[in-house]
Amino acid sequence: MSQGTIVKVSGPLVIAEGMRDANMFDVVRVSEHRLIGEIIEMHGDKASIQVYEETAGLGPGEPVVSTGAPLSVELGPGLIGTIFDGIQRPLEEMRKRVGSNITRGIEIDPLDRTKKWKFKPVMKKGAKVVAGDIIGVVQETIIVEHRIMIPYGVEGTLEEIYSGEFTVEDAVAVVRKNNGEKVDIKMMQKWPVRRGRPYREKLPPDVPMVTGQRVIDTLFPIAKGGVAAVPGPFGSGKTIVQHQLAKWADADIVVYIGCGERGNEMTDVLMEFPELKDPRTGESLMKRTVLIANTSDMPVAAREASIYTGITIAEYFRDMGYNVALMADSTSRWAEALREMSGRLEEMPGEEGYPAYLASRLAQFYERAGRVISLGSEGREGTLSVIGAVSPPGGDISEPVSQATLRIVKVFWGLDSSLAYRRHFPAINWLQSYSLYLDRLDEWMNENVARDWSVLRTDALRILQEESELEEIVRLVGIDALSASDRVTLEAAKSIREDYLHQNAFHDVDTYTSLNKQYRMLKLILSFYYKGRKAVESGADIRDIFAIPVRERIGRAKYVPEDQVNSVFESIETELNQQMDALISKEVE
Repeated sequence: MSQGTIVKVSGPLVIAEGMRDANMFDVVRVSEHRLIGEIIEMHGDKASIQVYEETAGLGPGEPVVSTGAPLSVELGPGLIGTIFDGIQRPLEEMRKRVGSNITRGIEIDPLDRTKKWKFKPVMKKGAKVVAGDIIGVVQETIIVEHRIMIPYGVEGTLEEIYSGEFTVEDAVAVVRKNNGEKVDIKMMQKWPVRRGRPYREKLPPDVPMVTGQRVIDTLFPIAKGGVAAVPGPFGSGKTIVQHQLAKWADADIVVYIGCGERGNEMTDVLMEFPELKDPRTGESLMKRTVLIANTSDMPVAAREASIYTGITIAEYFRDMGYNVALMADSTSRWAEALREMSGRLEEMPGEEGYPAYLASRLAQFYERAGRVISLGSEGREGTLSVIGAVSPPGGDISEPVSQATLRIVKVFWGLDSSLAYRRHFPAINWLQSYSLYLDRLDEWMNENVARDWSVLRTDALRILQEESELEEIVRLVGIDALSASDRVTLEAAKSIREDYLHQNAFHDVDTYTSLNKQYRMLKLILSFYYKGRKAVESGADIRDIFAIPVRERIGRAKYVPEDQVNSVFESIETELNQQMDALISKEVE
């Protein structure tokens, strides 16, 4: 254990000398208050320490003690449904101990050491085991079955395996390694946060993560194990998009990191999630969620750690064979914590004062996502999808954090303040956004949803594109200058925008749309477009086409409950065909 003394304090940066025996990234305890920090630089016997708590009142000469271990998280039963701060201290426990304000230097075990969990073995004594093998399960919540795995680096024969109720520190099995050494297997593992958890192989992301948000699933889908960025100015609905995805995306586990957004937004999550029903199980959403909160009134430096804490917990559930979705809200604030530390270390600034290594740090974070085959003999498949919100000042996405993120991620949902101003939510701009998973996911959609899915989607995007070009003409010379078929295009685009892409997150039915319903809705709108053009060609009056009674029903189709979709939509389709055919035949006569 290395002990040194403080020589300089500069905000969250503390420099200590006499730390020759300490290593990079060791966790240290600073001063009598025992503040928690991490060594981020070494020069001879001087160590630069990033302190994750308020350093006011510290001065030179105070002691610094190294723990000799890197910043790690505890992984085991008890994670789900808990809210942690950036360095994995459970906030509820802290409140019980010290009241509603966080005091400095408080040490709390991340996982409850007294609570007993019912361990059910799935392997027999004498079985051969390798790292990643599931030896037993714990029913952590009604929804989540926590699978206890052999830790990394352990291989051998199961000498003993027990059944019954244990705490996370009790041995539930004994493994005899190949060299004869015996190892106690506990329900809890530790893992250093800055190191990605190992896996056997990475698979291509070619299965969509269904979110139930029409603009995302149809136009800009994300694959399971994919990465997406949601940049946008203040008030454009980034956090709501994140909440919607956390609620409705088809992930088994959600890890939500509030790294620096406003405290009230995390409060929203805390208030909403326990009350919200998981659409698949009917239980509270909180029973499959881990929350990490490092909001604007908490120590800034700990934001930097919070992202790694979150993704390590997410990787752990991925290794069990679950589909995990991780929301990072927002990576801009995390980058600002990096910028502050870099400034205090007096490093050469890069663009806009951000450190030159900003892009590589972001890449290190995002590359931990993916669809993988986990370690272990059974070859389980797990996925980790990462959705990072970016909030550039003034909504200008040419700034470094947005640009570095866009170079890495494959999906870009660009939020637009003018759409938000017009109250069009989700405010994802359909002309700027893109998804690079389209080609891969189209095959899946055409096979599993409908044959003509990709055709409909391409047509919808083309119509929206044409609309933006025609709007220019309308602005200059008025709508009467357009041909009848162009007017049909404008009307169809308006229907796509208002009836399809606009979605109400607070409406019981509209908040989530299944893929089948999305397909039926889009097909309805485009059927109106195709038949409208045909009617125009046969000489029908444009006003008659727009005035057909069925349009009211097409506009309201989004509010049809899921169990009535097929019957209601068939009747609307029949009605549309009859009314359009009547127009065409009238003209032909």
